[in-house]
Amino acid sequence: MKESLHISNYCLIRNSHLITGQDHFFAGKETAFPDFIKETYRHFNIGYPKFFKMDNLSKLGFLAAELLLKDRDLNLDYGKDGTGIILANASASLDTDRIYQASIADRSNYFPSPSVFVYTLPNIVMGEISIRHKLFGENAFFIKQTFDPVFMVEYVKHLFENQIVACCITGWVEMDSERYEAVLFLVEKTGPLNNGIAIFDVRNVDDIYCLKL
Repeated sequence: MKESLHISNYCLIRNSHLITGQDHFFAGKETAFPDFIKETYRHFNIGYPKFFKMDNLSKLGFLAAELLLKDRDLNLDYGKDGTGIILANASASLDTDRIYQASIADRSNYFPSPSVFVYTLPNIVMGEISIRHKLFGENAFFIKQTFDPVFMVEYVKHLFENQIVACCITGWVEMDSERYEAVLFLVEKTGPLNNGIAIFDVRNVDDIYCLKL
């Protein structure tokens, strides 16, 4: 018998707005992404100085995870290996790749930046989330043309059914110039740790992704 999985929380960031399944809502005054993300960070009093050294993709995913996991300690609930992180986007790390390419394009002013180079892989955002929350479980980052709820739900369910994870953070984190959006879901088995906002299925995942902000 397959176990019942529920979405216990979600966080959606788009168009200078943020909303979660735990009734957190924020409408930013700033429209440019760098200004909006700093404004949001300060609004929620997130004390993590390394945030300001991250690239834009990592800032977006990190902040979504902070609100997704607010008042939760998954390491305590599931152990360091119990929580997986499965993410996807369409642009990989292209937003940062462009910045790094600009630093090496001019041979007369050649100055490659190690602090930028370290973020020229899209899965670094998962590393930043894992470090912050001390998570060492299964992780994977996929490149998809568009948000794909069917793939996401099937993949995550496979991880649960094969006892690879006991909890999973999954979703979409897309950053390409000023075009950005993030939707993260916290997926858990039905039980005392799970508030059960919605059943984890394709319809509910897509409905949450399509919420108007």
